[in-house]
Amino acid sequence: MNIAIIGNGGREHSICHNLSKSKKINKLYCIPGNAGTNNIAKNINIDQDNFQKILEFLKLKSISTVIVGPEKPLVNGIVDFLEKNKIKVFGPNKKAAQLEGSKIFTKKLCKKNKIPTANYGIFYNEKSTINFIKNCKFPIVIKADGLASGKGVYICNTKKESTTAIKEIFQGKFGITNKLLVEEFLEGEEMSFFIICDGKSFKKFGTAQDHKRVYPDDKGPNTGGMGAYSPSRLENSLLEKKIINKIIKPTLYGLKKMGITYKGFLYAGLMIVKNEPFLIEYNVRMGDPECQTILPLLKNDFYNLIDSCLKRNLSSTNLRWENKKSLSIVLCSKGYPKKFKKNLLIKNLKKIQLKTNQYIFHAGTKLIKNKILTSN
Repeated sequence: MNIAIIGNGGREHSICHNLSKSKKINKLYCIPGNAGTNNIAKNINIDQDNFQKILEFLKLKSISTVIVGPEKPLVNGIVDFLEKNKIKVFGPNKKAAQLEGSKIFTKKLCKKNKIPTANYGIFYNEKSTINFIKNCKFPIVIKADGLASGKGVYICNTKKESTTAIKEIFQGKFGITNKLLVEEFLEGEEMSFFIICDGKSFKKFGTAQDHKRVYPDDKGPNTGGMGAYSPSRLENSLLEKKIINKIIKPTLYGLKKMGITYKGFLYAGLMIVKNEPFLIEYNVRMGDPECQTILPLLKNDFYNLIDSCLKRNLSSTNLRWENKKSLSIVLCSKGYPKKFKKNLLIKNLKKIQLKTNQYIFHAGTKLIKNKILTSN
């Protein structure tokens, strides 16, 4: 059978890598892919936002299953579009993807279903927000409401930092918006908690800790992620029960009450305060770079697992994991995530001698005339 993965990040490369181990797959396609996926899949140069062109290609190549990696096409409704056209696709539909597409949607869901999260306020213009923060106790957290590739969250220690964040968000740094969130700052340690869901049941799909700031010692601006390790050092059986019972189950139940069925990966970004979990945000896909640390630990045939979700048979699947630690480190262009040069030649990759269970996953690379260049 033929399988297509949508996306071009390190997450999609690691997904391709795991799927390539399955004996049930004849051909792997990656839309649009990167220089790394090119070695194990056929890259197809179609804009991942052009749903009609993607559909035409899927039908041309008799693709049986599609796995959507990144958040933007999910939030824009690619699952709904492909399912309407009789294509099997793994990922949440547009309504479910609001969990990531709108932080305000998620906050309201938390309030309605008593899910522990930071206290917050919703603001609709620059002036009222700046007036509000004059009386705030710092630090505070300011968030753009929509998608921002992991960069729309500001931890502000002063009024000046807060004012800059507010102006950048309302002036369109992350896209046109008429609202933002101001949250209390929770003192604790972050943890990423993943589940996989088939619409009826779910299973835990690992934990990790992601490091988002660009410089060592947790300094510098937020990025999409500069590295991660799995499992989280905070992981314990009592905490896991609290996360599932206080956060995961109420979320899925809350969606169900709204007539929304969740299918796909769900990533809960948590703050752990004295062994108590608080929801910081949801992502409706695997994390990047967390995916690169978690998937190498999976012992199951990854395709069989995805297929069991599409058939709503996840409850009968026993997930098996390597009893090991996993670590990923992200290399980026100088100046990232602000101003940085693109189309730079990446040298000497072939000279790197990888040992067993060591991998190079590409994110933001492209292949031009057999040379690997940075693309973003």
